[in-house]
Amino acid sequence: MVTSDQRRRQLAREKYARQQQRREENRRKAKRRNTVIAAALAVVIAAGGAVYASVALTGDDSPKDNAGSDNSASSSPSSPAPSQSESSSAEPKMSVDAKATYAMALKTNEGAITITMDAAKTPRTVNSFSHLAGKKYFDGTKCHRLTTSGIFVLQCGDPKGDGTGGPGYTIPDENLDALGKAGANGSVTYPAGTVAMANTGQPGSGGSQFFLVYKDTKLPPSYTPFGKIDAAGLQVVKDVAEAGVTGGATDGAPKKAVTIETATVAKK
Repeated sequence: MVTSDQRRRQLAREKYARQQQRREENRRKAKRRNTVIAAALAVVIAAGGAVYASVALTGDDSPKDNAGSDNSASSSPSSPAPSQSESSSAEPKMSVDAKATYAMALKTNEGAITITMDAAKTPRTVNSFSHLAGKKYFDGTKCHRLTTSGIFVLQCGDPKGDGTGGPGYTIPDENLDALGKAGANGSVTYPAGTVAMANTGQPGSGGSQFFLVYKDTKLPPSYTPFGKIDAAGLQVVKDVAEAGVTGGATDGAPKKAVTIETATVAKK
């Protein structure tokens, strides 16, 4: 005969067993849920990488890395000029001499970079830079992105400092055949010293962001090549690239932060 004390112990054991079973079931459910979440996050991250690869030097304005590659620094200009938050969708009226050569002088905290621009080949691009520089649009902005693998560029021209900023208008692509016909892989070589427009990956979507090529880079002929860096300026960019990307990555904010203190455009 089972005593009341034995019955209580038996019921306690059964209760404990049920509790353990529920805990184990909950543990397995949690494990399955976490696995699903991790898998979903992996897909999102992979998708984000794929998206970024497709916009690579496409930001909102950023060049496309054939191999894939962001993004960018999150800093903003300390005192943005009104022109840096323009909402106008109108491209500025032509004010440059379409037969002349212009120099865009970037005074940065890492040294001077001078870019020679031929208005005969890229009149609307040169005109836009002349307009923006005249408005002090670039003053106090950071070069938000450095890429050291696959493509070799330093990207600048975003007042937001995160790859999403632009002047509120777009300009058409120009001079796209300057670097020759694309090879079987769909790319051409952008030689070291080339300065080209970033874009969204769509035709005619250039704004204010541009990239400085510090080492020969293969890219689709989709980015307006509008300038050449002088020797001293190219060395400045190479020195920045040599320092690498923040956190040891191959694409992101440069470890050696570069700020455009002033930008001016003048006829040569």
